[in-house]
Amino acid sequence: MSTELVIDSTQNGSRIALLKNKNLVELHLEEDDNRFKVGDIYLGTVKKIVNGLNAAFIDVGYEKDAFLHYQDLGPNIRSLSKLIKIIRNNNFAGYNLKGFEKLPEIDKLGKISQVLSKSHQVLVQVVKEPISTKGPRLSCELSLAGRYLVLVPFSDAVSVSKKIRSSEERKRLLRLINSIKPANFGVIIRTVAEGQSVTELDKDLRNLTESWEEGMQKMAKAKTRDKVIGEMSLASSIIRDLLNESFDAITVEDEEIFNQMRSYIRSIAPEKEKIVKLFNGKAKLFESFGIEKQIKSLFGQTISLPQGGYLIIEHTEALHVVDVNSGNKSNQESDQENTALKTNLVAVKEIARQLRLRDMGGIIVIDFIDMKKADNKRAVYQAMKDEMRDDRSRNTVLPLTKFGLMQITRQRVRPEMNIVTKETCPSCNGTGKIQASILVADKLEKDLNHIAVNQNESKIRIALHPYLYAYFTHGVISKRVKWFFNYFKWVSLIKDSSLPVTEYKFLDDSGETIEIIVKSEEE
Repeated sequence: MSTELVIDSTQNGSRIALLKNKNLVELHLEEDDNRFKVGDIYLGTVKKIVNGLNAAFIDVGYEKDAFLHYQDLGPNIRSLSKLIKIIRNNNFAGYNLKGFEKLPEIDKLGKISQVLSKSHQVLVQVVKEPISTKGPRLSCELSLAGRYLVLVPFSDAVSVSKKIRSSEERKRLLRLINSIKPANFGVIIRTVAEGQSVTELDKDLRNLTESWEEGMQKMAKAKTRDKVIGEMSLASSIIRDLLNESFDAITVEDEEIFNQMRSYIRSIAPEKEKIVKLFNGKAKLFESFGIEKQIKSLFGQTISLPQGGYLIIEHTEALHVVDVNSGNKSNQESDQENTALKTNLVAVKEIARQLRLRDMGGIIVIDFIDMKKADNKRAVYQAMKDEMRDDRSRNTVLPLTKFGLMQITRQRVRPEMNIVTKETCPSCNGTGKIQASILVADKLEKDLNHIAVNQNESKIRIALHPYLYAYFTHGVISKRVKWFFNYFKWVSLIKDSSLPVTEYKFLDDSGETIEIIVKSEEE
């Protein structure tokens, strides 16, 4: 199975698409001004203690105070508070925690007012980004994720991912990490560490401890609301978590991001550096890879299934609902039970993909087509569990109920991806009445004549819908060829399926929009 990462630059940041066998499975928007990413560590101040919730609200610089529950303080919050106080008073030089004396752990069933008070400074990590009307969700149980390891300050435990099943390999990894880990740090060994040499593991561990030390040095002079340790970019974190032998291409449009990706790949897997490629095509990056078309077809309310059948996806405040329908597939099978089973198994693959693609979190209820046989229900349940294993978000899948309903809970750490696929007409603004579409070609040629003759633009490019592109380029002597003879200028046409059929844009050589300047009669 081939895996590709495609990074498209936008005005406000970038769009990141993860493809498996050319099919879109994850889509992320990373905005330049997104300061509260999962993993970021801030120096915050307690604004309010709410005893009824056993929680505190922390000021980390977001428009709404962030939420910190007692259960998210971590057992070593007293040791963390002690370290903050010592470093802020410039009384501690060993930022690597060597020689640091930890305080006793807090009671698991205690009260937050016993640990924190108003105006208390606390080091917190974002575990859930701001969603809807809620601020970020925080934790004081800090951790720094690397390629093979996760570093946990103030803990001495070393644990191994449950996905590493070989007992000999588990013992080897535990022995290695226990021999090289620094004091007062715990380590979680990730699945990708399986089979890695002590050199690679030690390099990863040293990088994490250096990040911690740099953050603590920064905290000594930090102000409240300052970011002390920042998580890497979303694209880099995806590569860190997923990079393996099946990862065969990373295509980037922006040269700066291209250099960042190459530098990061070189540091973690030098043999993979060549898979990072800079896109130089004339068309848009997502358009060239067919991603734009997939986005339009995959984010609607109705999703078609291969070989017939379709899904209806509805979102509510409390949960997400998915309804599976057989459609015209019901006419292809003679046995109703067999039809239901085959359609449900096809639906399972698409539903698992949709959960990742839209990043749907919380409670998901799926209404499968009714099946009478218990074996068929178990087959659908097992198929869903198998598909959800590749999901990077924590999830729980429950068996089908007697009503044919399946419940899934999925960890939500970012706002749900929701792309509107219905286009509002640029002329009518949703009223339902537009200029006759047959006239759009005439209007485009009239505007082109004005720009080429009256404004005397030298290099002209036009972004337009694929239907219009086909109309102007069809034939040996196409409309575009005739323009060349009329204006002695070659007009470049760019297919852009994100534009409505009645909309087009004139662009200059640098990609900036060419405005049509109409002089008044007085001028």
